[in-house]
Amino acid sequence: MEIGLVGLGKMGGNMRTRLREAGHTVVGYDRNPDLADADSLAAMVEALPAPKVVWVMVPAGEPTRSTIAELKDLLGEGDLVVDGGNSKYTDDAINAASLAEKGIGFVDCGVSGGVWGLENGYALMYGGASEDIAKVQPAFDALKPEEGGAVHAGPTPGAGHFAKMVHNGIEYAMMQAYAEGWELLEKVDIVENVPAIFDSWRSGTVIRSWLLDLLTEAIEDDEHLEQLRGYADDSGEGRWTVQAAIDNAVPMHVIASSLFARFTSRQDDSPAMKAIAAMRNQFGGHAVHTEPPAGGEANPDA
Repeated sequence: MEIGLVGLGKMGGNMRTRLREAGHTVVGYDRNPDLADADSLAAMVEALPAPKVVWVMVPAGEPTRSTIAELKDLLGEGDLVVDGGNSKYTDDAINAASLAEKGIGFVDCGVSGGVWGLENGYALMYGGASEDIAKVQPAFDALKPEEGGAVHAGPTPGAGHFAKMVHNGIEYAMMQAYAEGWELLEKVDIVENVPAIFDSWRSGTVIRSWLLDLLTEAIEDDEHLEQLRGYADDSGEGRWTVQAAIDNAVPMHVIASSLFARFTSRQDDSPAMKAIAAMRNQFGGHAVHTEPPAGGEANPDA
């Protein structure tokens, strides 16, 4: 298929590569001209055959809303917009209704896989009408892992992003549990070689997972995570998950606690948060916070 892709950063750029490796034609647009195939959004749309399919991979919130609004003016009846960013699920109904005014379809797609998606494939959770899903199905097939990894979460706009939101809430809790276990093992004198213990858990145990693999690799490289500050950002989806739990009266003790732990990390240099920061950097290339070099502006007298 031929598809337009808006946003060619850490995720979008690798997705373009994976789609091309599967034989699809991708016309990419990014505000950074060094990454773009087309010099404007309009030029990207013009290069696509009808019905045009455009996949948006830009930051959630106003960047996504403004991009979709601009695409509404450029596309026409029978065309399709896919929002593959981390948009809040409540935005999807608004975007779908707006595009429908011109007969443009809309699919929301939660994408998981981080910087490793190019090699391993991306887990895809998408929502929208079946006829719209069919227009972009070849791209879904190319992006997903060889086995499983893709699901039509429902026909209602927002179903895909809601599923991805809950996925990320669970991710918060899993990382917090690994991190707290790591901190306790580091604390006691009776245990030696903590990286080897984590490595041993990667085979045969009930807690083995890709996140455990990533934490093990991080502490093998920096056993005490001394190169990191215990500061972890949150993407917003953990907050939305907890808010949805409140709205639906669903008890969510562990996920809520893991979200609040990240808030705590911004007040204290928490050892457990160093592990969270390490895992986020390993699987998603997320920025880590390190101490400034001696003699820098933050420490002029060193």
